[in-house]
Amino acid sequence: MTDQMTLAPPVRARRAGLVLAVCCLGQLIVILDASIVNVAIPSIQNALDFTPGSLTWVYNGYLIPFAGFLLLSGRMVDLFGGRRLLLVGTGVFTVFSFVGGIAPNAATLVLGRAGQGFGGAIIASATLAVLSSTFTEPVERAKAFALWGAASGSGGAIGVLSGGAIVEWMSWRWVFLVNLPLGLLIAGMTLMSVTTASGGALRKKAKLDVLGSLSVTLGIAALVYGLAEGQHYGWGSARIVTSLTTGVVLLAVFVLDQAKLAEQPLMELSLFRNRSVWAANLTMLAFGAALPTMFYFLTLLYQTVLHYSAIRTGLAFLPLTVFAFIGAAASSGVAPRTGPRPMMLVGLLPMIAGLVWQSAADENASYLTDLLGPTLLFGLGLGIVVTSVAGAATAGVPEDKHGLASGVLNTSQSLGGAAGLAIMVALAQTRTADVAGDGPPDAHAFVSGYGVAFLATGVLLALSLAAAAAVPRGTR
Repeated sequence: MTDQMTLAPPVRARRAGLVLAVCCLGQLIVILDASIVNVAIPSIQNALDFTPGSLTWVYNGYLIPFAGFLLLSGRMVDLFGGRRLLLVGTGVFTVFSFVGGIAPNAATLVLGRAGQGFGGAIIASATLAVLSSTFTEPVERAKAFALWGAASGSGGAIGVLSGGAIVEWMSWRWVFLVNLPLGLLIAGMTLMSVTTASGGALRKKAKLDVLGSLSVTLGIAALVYGLAEGQHYGWGSARIVTSLTTGVVLLAVFVLDQAKLAEQPLMELSLFRNRSVWAANLTMLAFGAALPTMFYFLTLLYQTVLHYSAIRTGLAFLPLTVFAFIGAAASSGVAPRTGPRPMMLVGLLPMIAGLVWQSAADENASYLTDLLGPTLLFGLGLGIVVTSVAGAATAGVPEDKHGLASGVLNTSQSLGGAAGLAIMVALAQTRTADVAGDGPPDAHAFVSGYGVAFLATGVLLALSLAAAAAVPRGTR
């Protein structure tokens, strides 16, 4: 296929626009699919007879393979090309979306969610790598990252909104089946726009590090499983202790393999000598914890305490989505001049303020006076941070390692999300039990628990300001 750089300017501009649309849409469905099922869970439970203990697998069945496969998929993008892997990931994601949509029982639905997770990991790594290699001029690159970041940051809110509409007016099965036309659209646009040179090219002499691939994939999956299920089974239970220990041991094996054993390492540890890379990933750990915490507890507040319907809950999240796009658009005009560091710092501040403000809401909260303001602040900061942190994570990284850098960044977000949500749920439940005393928890007790979770997440983001400040000033 003709290389994009040899095309006439109008043709090249049209193709670049299609590439940007493909990457944004691909990232949107990956993030959206982690949240779109939330408002459909009661309907899914009733239809497929999920037990209360197994219901978490509607969410974790996607999260665990997604997080576990990110690093390997990122390396595969570098070895075999972003175009090829984007098509493969989209195909896997679409097929297993169909499996979930027609699932006759709980086991089949969980299988579909796991396949979506694997496909989503490939898409997430490929989109950022393709974007990084296609847009190299600073201003255009900043605009591209802004739109990609807005799609990534607002995916959770869009998922709640679209999920609410689907459950309200259609069937829960369309939460999964809607991905079929989207998958076909992404595949068609990829074939038309993404060149074989985008996001890495096939290396005939490259070897895949089998020990490294297995140890990091299984290690992260075990770690995420332990973090995600710890609250359900008990942190001291044999199942959770074994899972967390196994994860740590396998990740230690992975590091040893990369440092000493692998002929062609899956992840060159020298990547973390780049200060911008490790600082961006530390920031993303905290950012990754904040996103699911905000969406999870705010959804509970809307539906459990304030008794919003599914569609009203989705509409309540709409302003967050709008302000995420506003924040991303604003940062795109400034980032080429300042670099990602100032934007990361500026973006974290409204997120922190929004969480602290949100923590004061009680069971009598009004949407307009008590809930809308925190949502707008959080969304604005979200759009700024997710755009700038992606730029910092790939700054100074060779083009043939963009897939790996994007895989590392997405892994940090997934680990932060799993660990952060587990910790915040534990804090919220402890606070709720303390307030309720010997009686059953009422609305006030639940809201008190949510408030502690919001406040603790704000403190975590405040601590992450130090990581954001470590990004070198001159980074572009």
